Amino acid sequence: MSLVKLSIKGISYSQTQNGAYALILNEVDGERKLPIVIGAFEAQSIAIALEKEIKPPRPLTHDLFKNFAERFDIVVKQVIIHKLVDGVFYSSLICERDKIEEIIDARTSDAIALALRFNAPIFTYKNILDKAGIYLKSNTAETDQGSQEIDDVLSNPETFGQEEESNQSGDLYAKHSLQELNELLDQAVSQEDYEKAAKIRDEISKR
Repeated sequence: MSLVKLSIKGISYSQTQNGAYALILNEVDGERKLPIVIGAFEAQSIAIALEKEIKPPRPLTHDLFKNFAERFDIVVKQVIIHKLVDGVFYSSLICERDKIEEIIDARTSDAIALALRFNAPIFTYKNILDKAGIYLKSNTAETDQGSQEIDDVLSNPETFGQEEESNQSGDLYAKHSLQELNELLDQAVSQEDYEKAAKIRDEISKR
């Protein structure tokens, strides 16, 4: 079976599944998207890895794994999403140490969080993408996927931590000066409130 390379499109908050997020993977040489429902902690860890300028004061679990692996000369070479059963994706970490390759079973969310930290490519098999891949139209109101839940989860695939009041988040920080925003950003990072940090960072970028 042929492998298909994937990139990370973004993370979206699910309004229908409390505390759940959708990780959107993009077919590199195509237009299909692969949505994977993940937990809040894993979404936060992936978002931090994507946001290079946000540095947690203490290493998160996936950072600890990377530090541990590097200390013992273990490298994650690639991640393969190799199975889909009853809506659950199964993944493998392809690791290498002393030119010996090992395959380690992992949850897909953990595997992708580690792939980002090791700059490792992400792949899936063509038959999985054929089965679970979808096409996102520019106007989500016109999508014909037939599932309101998928519409809600994927409505804003490039946002992280989107909540009901997210439309007001820009107004919330618009009144602050650039210096105040930077201070708030430092405070949010020190408190490990990365969802708030991402919103403040977006407001700083607008300036």
